[in-house]
Amino acid sequence: MHFKQKMKIVAGYPTFVWLDSINAIYGGARNAGLLGLTAHLNNALAQQKPNTPITVGLVIYDIPGRDCHALASNGELPLTQAGLTRYKQQYIDVIAGIIADPKYKNIRIVNVIEPDSLPNLVTNLSTPRCAQAQSTGIYEEGIKYAVDKLHAIPNTYNYLDIAHSGWLGWKNNMTAAISLYTQVFQSTAAGLASVDGFVSNTANVTPLTEPNLPNPDLTVGGQPIKSSKFYQWNPNFDESHYAEALYNGFVAAGWRNSIGFIIDTSRNGWGGHNRPTSASGNDIDTYVNSGRIDRRDHRGNWCNQSATGIGTPPTAAPGGHLHAYAFVKQPGVSDGSSKFIKNNQGKGFDRMCDPTYTTPDGVLSDALPNAPISGAWFHDQFVMLVKNAYPAIGSAASVSEQP
Repeated sequence: MHFKQKMKIVAGYPTFVWLDSINAIYGGARNAGLLGLTAHLNNALAQQKPNTPITVGLVIYDIPGRDCHALASNGELPLTQAGLTRYKQQYIDVIAGIIADPKYKNIRIVNVIEPDSLPNLVTNLSTPRCAQAQSTGIYEEGIKYAVDKLHAIPNTYNYLDIAHSGWLGWKNNMTAAISLYTQVFQSTAAGLASVDGFVSNTANVTPLTEPNLPNPDLTVGGQPIKSSKFYQWNPNFDESHYAEALYNGFVAAGWRNSIGFIIDTSRNGWGGHNRPTSASGNDIDTYVNSGRIDRRDHRGNWCNQSATGIGTPPTAAPGGHLHAYAFVKQPGVSDGSSKFIKNNQGKGFDRMCDPTYTTPDGVLSDALPNAPISGAWFHDQFVMLVKNAYPAIGSAASVSEQP
């Protein structure tokens, strides 16, 4: 298949709409010429076939003091009470008002709520801005407000961002996350019923499965492979095992049995000629490094990662407690600039997006060069993602089964 045809196939996959600013709600000249929320919903109505459900995915992503532990995607609203008031009145209320319009009542609207926000309150309180987000209660209050307003609309479904296995996969982190989420959402108007599930791997690249490393307790050279340098005693090597562990933990904490998971598979395919097909070696690091399809130098590397590929296409109800595989992040949209680029969107420069940067873990960032600011189109990345797609674009396994 010609490469141009592969790119056209990818262009036909459904992706989520990122409402990452107040202007993004309105679209047009206020938002780099992109469609606004009303236009997206009207397009969905035009595409809907008779007696057939259609789903629109939205990413709610403008919490005050957004991305408190990173710099590439910090947002427009300050981490203050004034910022929180604007978030409620000029952002959430406007979104809720649009999607509550009766003409959209037959569209299933799936909301991904504030990526990275609550996970940062689990692990990154040593960062001053994250500590402030916790101490002021602004993150929690803003997110609860969003969930309450959106849950009140009958055709909406709320999914909370739950980071990824390389972030919250350790038992201590997972236990703390389940405790925090339970505490926060028990106090919403509908309690835990205000949440339909969780989204993992949002805008990340952690594999759906690690086919050559199915058992983290496998011993090589007398040591379990989860103790390798790459996994650092984290028993959750991939998003499928992570979602299963989280499901069991949340249900044990009192959440409904019907909760489920959406996994972002937009960039976690890890295909291409260098994809390993087996693992071998007499010591754990050699064994793990030979077999893992995740080719990053460190699981904490996140910005415009090299060697990544498009993953499993959007699929409804793939099995178990998984509600869907989805392209929450649009393939080809930048995570952040590889150097500081002056802009009027408040986007900073994070060294994790600099391909020459050596991280605190002593490895390179794995970031691609020549990247634009976060949210901008990055053509070189898109080409790479299509080339490294797994399953390969155009194969039978790459056919999308849309919800």
